[in-house]
Amino acid sequence: MMTPSKTPSQPSTLDSSVEMAFERFTREEWKALGSGAPRYVAPAEIAKLVATGEPVSPSEVTDVYLPLAELLALMAESKQRADTDLDSFLGSERSSQPFIIGIAGGVAVGKSTTARVLQELLRRCTGHQSVDLLTTDGFLYPNATLVSRGLMERKGFPESYDQRKLIEALAAIRSGQPEVRTPVYSHLAYDILPGQHQVLQRPQILIVEGLNVLQVSTKGAHPEQVVVSDFFNFSIYVDALEKDVARWFGERLLALRSTVLQEPDSFFHQFALLPEDEVSAIAARVWADINLVNLRENIAPTRGRAHLVLDKDSEHRVRHVWLRRY
Repeated sequence: MMTPSKTPSQPSTLDSSVEMAFERFTREEWKALGSGAPRYVAPAEIAKLVATGEPVSPSEVTDVYLPLAELLALMAESKQRADTDLDSFLGSERSSQPFIIGIAGGVAVGKSTTARVLQELLRRCTGHQSVDLLTTDGFLYPNATLVSRGLMERKGFPESYDQRKLIEALAAIRSGQPEVRTPVYSHLAYDILPGQHQVLQRPQILIVEGLNVLQVSTKGAHPEQVVVSDFFNFSIYVDALEKDVARWFGERLLALRSTVLQEPDSFFHQFALLPEDEVSAIAARVWADINLVNLRENIAPTRGRAHLVLDKDSEHRVRHVWLRRY
């Protein structure tokens, strides 16, 4: 087994006091970990999992995400054994609790693709156990509520989510309820879809993906209030330099402009009719005035709470993996 590197070749995005709790692996060191079993995922399969503006290559899947999926599968199996042993000790037969993984990071950094790739790989690594994906977008307040509360310009900030409903859903899933229904969000409509639900039926592994899932407190919250991350068995933060994420956000909006924004029903259909330079200017303003503010104030400060940090370079390639050891 290779010894993880201790001295980064490039500056770390982790605070120096937090960095001490992590071991840093270069891409090559991380790639060498795991079972050593043959690793191959067809490019066509990968293409189905990739979100707009979040490219991932076959080598990225085999070098980074497959070892990570193996680690998560190992931890999930260990938890299941521990739950069984505890039930035996207590003389009880409870419904098995899912292994819950949180994935956090800023807008356009690649959370959605990371979540979908891991979902597919975990199904393979665990013998096709039920692995569900829950995005916190479904717990945004409807646009009508955001408008009435003056929060439409702060969509994506912690106060724009129905945190209570999200925590109630996670508590129900963790307790083993046979069926949990959660709201559905449409990026096309840019709103919650009335009357539509995602149904989760006792998943063995659950991935929860969202901007603020590692946040521990909100304004006015009681110090002992339960938070989303209390339900996680493992958490991942997807990270990159601000300047790179700003560029990716602009590139994603331009890509959407020529695809889904062409749909007449799209909330941002008007962007498809604007010249490219105007769309780029709008993207720059939205990034600077909204997304960057949210990243700095609410999202990036939670990075050091993750169990693992994926540190990306300017081309969306993971260059380092930081694994918390204590």
